[in-house]
Amino acid sequence: MDGIASILIVDDNPKYLKDALPMYGYDVNVAEDGIEALKILSDEKSHFDLILLDVMMPNMDGWDTLKAIRKNPKSQYIPVIMITAVSEDQKIVSGLKIGADDYIVKPFILPNLLARIEAVLRRSKWQAEVAVKKEKKVNKDVNIDALTPKEKEVLALVAKGASNQEIADKLCVQDVTVKTHLNSIFKKLKVSNRTQAVLLAMEINLIN
Repeated sequence: MDGIASILIVDDNPKYLKDALPMYGYDVNVAEDGIEALKILSDEKSHFDLILLDVMMPNMDGWDTLKAIRKNPKSQYIPVIMITAVSEDQKIVSGLKIGADDYIVKPFILPNLLARIEAVLRRSKWQAEVAVKKEKKVNKDVNIDALTPKEKEVLALVAKGASNQEIADKLCVQDVTVKTHLNSIFKKLKVSNRTQAVLLAMEINLIN
């Protein structure tokens, strides 16, 4: 991993990992139960590359915490390694189905956990890079020149937050004409809504 990975430890007895992981270059934050973890994750300023989530905790156990993490758009894609004293295959499989990326059974040796952390972080980074490459490929396939001057003008007004009626008044056309232009813009830029069209247009410097 390039840079310092930030890990959220969710465990009611976190001292061992809290003390050990910083020695291996990780930035560590701690929540002692699921409820506290969800509060930390909901903070707009928070950012974590990985969550180490214990199963047996007071107030909210690891399974319920994992479900909540995966339902939250802000945290749903953060990799999660479950830490459990349960070695029953059925429960482990259930955790993977809920959305765990890996698991480790207590008691474990630290090198084993470190190897799993590195593997999950590496896989997460690779998946992010693949997503970026796919996005760039889609953008590359967009035919900028296919937009007419009028469509570019409509898109620029959309980017400024103008409604269809406001655009129609500005360009002295009917509302239905604006809708036609927008549908054409969506098709040419290969997007499905106004927000996507504006973001893509800004990314490829079609509008400022």
